[in-house]
Amino acid sequence: MNPTAYALRIGLARGWIEFRATITRPQELFGNYLMVPVVLLGVLFFMRDTTVAGTTLPLASLSLPGVIGMMLVYGPMTAVAVLLSAEREDGTLLRAKAVPNGMVGYVTGMITRTALDTVTFLVILLIPGVLLFDGLFAGGPGGLLTLLWLGSLGLVASVPLGLIIGSVVRSPRAVGGWLFFLSGGLVAISGIFYPITALAGWLQGIAQVFPFYWVGLGIRSALLPDEAAAVEIGQSWRHLETVAVLGAWSVIGLLIAPVVLRRMARGESGSNVEERRQKALQRL
Repeated sequence: MNPTAYALRIGLARGWIEFRATITRPQELFGNYLMVPVVLLGVLFFMRDTTVAGTTLPLASLSLPGVIGMMLVYGPMTAVAVLLSAEREDGTLLRAKAVPNGMVGYVTGMITRTALDTVTFLVILLIPGVLLFDGLFAGGPGGLLTLLWLGSLGLVASVPLGLIIGSVVRSPRAVGGWLFFLSGGLVAISGIFYPITALAGWLQGIAQVFPFYWVGLGIRSALLPDEAAAVEIGQSWRHLETVAVLGAWSVIGLLIAPVVLRRMARGESGSNVEERRQKALQRL
């Protein structure tokens, strides 16, 4: 078998094994997959009787697709960045580097696990949401098809960003802190919990540069009835613009991530790992 193909196969197997181990441990199953959906659905449930100004659409039904879009970007990006940074610190990355084609298998395994984690999390969030809130999946099979291609494009746009951030930022604590701070600001202006048209024009312009707004818009187009587009910019779902912006982020990420990742891996050594380990022990 071709060495690269073998490394890909090993990476896929590793990703599946790690995912299976997580969902079979009750503590990790609750912490990683159940706790956040329960909290989010609880918050939205109390919003179910509030309607969006100028429409009869419940605010909870409008917000749920935005929350799913937010987690489709923030979840994979953060998971990949934190995991990569943590495994640089504990030497896992160095061990992968020492094996022929080890980095190919390592990155494949990470992406596989992240994709499985994300899909599982979103299914747990989506199914109860559809049962609890009115007006979702009004488009029928077409909405499901949109959800599938938009979700795939969202993953392709977000995972390379996580690889870039995890390669550049040395500490997993710093990764989590910076991502939470920056993503929180972008989420606030991206129409996740309330129509973006209620914001100032310059904030709308900033939001449209980043993936959060476009993934949220795409998910809303998949789950909500067509009349819900009345509260969007241009009163349209703007699928072509969604594909263009997310496609641009995907291409840029896929071009930059391998370069940054290879440069970071070349700089890894036993002495670097030991130095980071000593610093971590001092913090403890």
